[in-house]
Amino acid sequence: MKNIILIILTILITEISCQKSYPPDPPAAIFKYMSLTPGSIWNYELTDNRLAAASLFTITSTGKDSSINGRSYHVFTNSSGSANEYYNITGNDYYNFRSLPSALGGANVENIYLKDNAAVGSNWSQSYPITVSGFALNATLTNTITEKGISKTVKGISYNDVIHVTTTVAVTVSGIPLPSGALTTDIQTYYAGKFGMVQSINIINLNFSGITDSTNQQTNLVSANIK
Repeated sequence: MKNIILIILTILITEISCQKSYPPDPPAAIFKYMSLTPGSIWNYELTDNRLAAASLFTITSTGKDSSINGRSYHVFTNSSGSANEYYNITGNDYYNFRSLPSALGGANVENIYLKDNAAVGSNWSQSYPITVSGFALNATLTNTITEKGISKTVKGISYNDVIHVTTTVAVTVSGIPLPSGALTTDIQTYYAGKFGMVQSINIINLNFSGITDSTNQQTNLVSANIK
């Protein structure tokens, strides 16, 4: 049960003058928070703070797309050996898609992880019902825009036009919420214009029905070559 919950949690942004004629202003720069251009590369460092261990992995944008749930998802590879990653940008909404492990029922999960036009303080929630070994498990993730337009320095590199998202999690087992304090989370993610995710912090502590476990990981963007 502890791994089931932790896997889900961790898997888991005209003016017209009538008096005079002026040359048109250049279009405003559009800073999307994820590049879908083939050949773009992100090098990340994942640190497990419990073990004081770090590892490096690379995300690479391929030249492939896949149609999922009526949306065109761009395909990315992960050098860590994990399954391919799938991302879609529809207007101002950013989606990722993945299949949960067969031990969790193999359900397909489509997640809106960012809304780049959402105001500070606004939020959106998504729930994922799964049945595992007879247990009905439901995880509700609520994402809140904590900050916008900030600067963030990660691994000595300063990024501008950053959006800070805070994620909270509520879990029910067989329709019953976990007791107060059984699950605590500190999940913070930072997305920079053009570069996408530059840092994520995932601290999760579980103490339920004799089960105790924790996750304390941080992922930092080390370098990138965005096409």
